[in-house]
Amino acid sequence: MKNIKVAIVGVGNCASSLVQGIEYYKDVSGDDPLIPGLMHNVIGGYKISNIKFVAAFDVDSKKVGKDLSNAIFSEPNCTTKFSDVKKWDVTVQKAPVLDGVGDTTRDKFTVDEKQKPVGIADELKSSGAKVLINYLPVGSEEATKFHAKECLKVGVAFINAIPVFIASNPEWSRKFAEKKIPIIGDDIKSQVGATIVHRTLTRLFVDRGVKLDHTYQLNVGGNTDFLNMLERTRLKSKKISKTQSVQSQLPTQLPAEDIHIGPSDYVPWLDDKKLCFIRMEGRKFGDVPLNIELRLDVEDSPNSAGVMVDAIRCAKLALDRGVGGALTSPSSYFMKSPPIQYADSVCREMVEEFIKGERER
Repeated sequence: MKNIKVAIVGVGNCASSLVQGIEYYKDVSGDDPLIPGLMHNVIGGYKISNIKFVAAFDVDSKKVGKDLSNAIFSEPNCTTKFSDVKKWDVTVQKAPVLDGVGDTTRDKFTVDEKQKPVGIADELKSSGAKVLINYLPVGSEEATKFHAKECLKVGVAFINAIPVFIASNPEWSRKFAEKKIPIIGDDIKSQVGATIVHRTLTRLFVDRGVKLDHTYQLNVGGNTDFLNMLERTRLKSKKISKTQSVQSQLPTQLPAEDIHIGPSDYVPWLDDKKLCFIRMEGRKFGDVPLNIELRLDVEDSPNSAGVMVDAIRCAKLALDRGVGGALTSPSSYFMKSPPIQYADSVCREMVEEFIKGERER
């Protein structure tokens, strides 16, 4: 089986967990027990060890010029180190800044104007990359669209891990479909994170006949993602993505005043730890109140790394099959804001059918 050549834009905590995970599980085969966080150890013949990083891009001078294996541990990255990483012989190159750095993170992301951006499309082509992962900071709308266009130029699949609406936008999906280039997006779901837990509880209320009246989800953390989202204009798309993901599980959407979902604050000493607080107020038989209070404590970035491993392999399967445009099934299971929302149990079955070739997209 050929390798899957992967490029990354945004060498932050999520990239760090993904790269560490590829090294950590490099010897896993299909005969081994299922790896935590994966659908299958092998998808369409591709093992974790088939994922090879061939290009990486960032704007932070503390990472640009370093080998990917070193850059993932450079400040301000703060996620848990769970694996030593071999030298990849992949130098992190300077990407165009565009809107990738917000006002609240300018002291964390040091941009050296003497470092000139490379041509992304040229680098993708010369590296042989087949998949580009977008790990840019939340709110990087201009930069995300720029990198999506670069993928269209050279036929590279695009996995959009942040809440800029590309795969879920019919116009963008059409552009990728016309060139038979797959896209998976938007805004990655974690393995067991705030959104998937909130969605599951919401679906439980619906399935058990409980009327949900009010709910909130408040999140705090200490990584640069939370610092970035202190700038409320950059937070807007994140709130939309997380809210519509939960609302999609209800037969009738809650009024805006009865649902509040989104990051709440930045607590530096938490580093990559994320604390989530969910409250749900509903009514059961006889309109008798039923309330749930939940606290979730997770290391944020490793929580989505396994999901990305599956997404990469599904994107490569689509490339192998000549299928372009938004991949509805993988997007619905792996992402918060896919083109079409389904119940998560339905999403998983759809992905299984996609992997087997029983469903085109």
